[in-house]
Amino acid sequence: MTRIGIVGCGRILAAHLRGYRLLREAGVDDFCITALCARRENDARMYVTRGIGPPQRPAVSDVSGDPLAVCDEYLSDFQQGVDVQIYTDYQKMIAEAAIDAVNDFTLHTLHHQIAAVAFSHNKHLLTQKPLAVSIAAARRMCDDAEAKELIFGVFENARNKPATRHLGWLFNESDLCGRLQMVLLGSVGAWWAPDRIVAETPWRHRKADAGGIALDLGVHQANTIRYIAGEITSVDARTAVLEPTRKTLNKSDQVIGQINCDADDTFFANFETQQGVVGNISASWGGHGTKTLVGEGAVFYGSKGIVTGNQFTTDDGTENDLADAYNNHCKGQQILQHFPLGITDAFALNQYDWLAAIRLRQEPETSGREGMQDLAVAFAIHESDLAGRRVTVDEILNGDLRKFQRPLEERFGFS
Repeated sequence: MTRIGIVGCGRILAAHLRGYRLLREAGVDDFCITALCARRENDARMYVTRGIGPPQRPAVSDVSGDPLAVCDEYLSDFQQGVDVQIYTDYQKMIAEAAIDAVNDFTLHTLHHQIAAVAFSHNKHLLTQKPLAVSIAAARRMCDDAEAKELIFGVFENARNKPATRHLGWLFNESDLCGRLQMVLLGSVGAWWAPDRIVAETPWRHRKADAGGIALDLGVHQANTIRYIAGEITSVDARTAVLEPTRKTLNKSDQVIGQINCDADDTFFANFETQQGVVGNISASWGGHGTKTLVGEGAVFYGSKGIVTGNQFTTDDGTENDLADAYNNHCKGQQILQHFPLGITDAFALNQYDWLAAIRLRQEPETSGREGMQDLAVAFAIHESDLAGRRVTVDEILNGDLRKFQRPLEERFGFS
């Protein structure tokens, strides 16, 4: 039994609790959440027992499929009779609570700090993406976990989405669409546009807090592409702040909060992988009027056809359903590896992999080192913008390029 203490009871917690509930409903019973920690006690208590305690905050998104649209999830829904300890100091929780492992769902600037405390007390860790405020901080986290032989995972649900698994199989296991050649992945105006405070979390718009869309969303895109198209080797990118003032609106569209934004809300990046795949990733929390999507949000060109959304069309004009092709042609054992116990929820699958890694004493699929590779791609976007040239991901990993990271390193003691 792995006893888990959760640090961070913000708006994303409901999606994580839903994942754990789905695991329990699928028969996974080797974990128990025994402690919650939030800055304010009531922020933790609102997730403990249905019908008791302060009311939960409503979801901040109404977009289908957005984890921030999940709400109304309680620990009592899937673990009856557990005495959940409540803390407002994560150091105290890690040191004193009856836990074997920690889930860190806090803001970016706390990840390396919570990791240091968790590893010093021999606790396994699953931390929210992006991994850290700099590559130096990420490397220290990985080194510390490995020195203690602790299981260290990065919560990266993009890897576990059915669409990601289907695409990985299509281009790396089958020949139905040929060899992958090019990827276009991006959107403008689809999320929090044109000038909303993202998820009502102002820190996402402050450069000093490692905010910005490249670090927030870019790591998801990097993880997806690396899984399907191979390691990203180089990036040529530009970033921008289109909306220097961002707002929170009430239901009547009246401004009830306003902040200054100095972290990027837009980026465009060309990339190349070790396998010779080229492409562009982009994203923007700006964009007035209507949203713009590339294809159905992602387009993959193979040497025999094109995939967009859940459809792929071969050169002879035949249209195919990607999910059907995967289910009909992928080997059963591989399907079970991708979706154990028939689970398809990406949050539940990421949690399942991390829990299995603890039980089997093996590295999780989205390990700390994996998270560091994704982070390096995201920082390559910024470093390329500042350098005004194409940069290699190796330059980021070995510290040759760190102009963008240097203020963060200085602030958090990694210079």
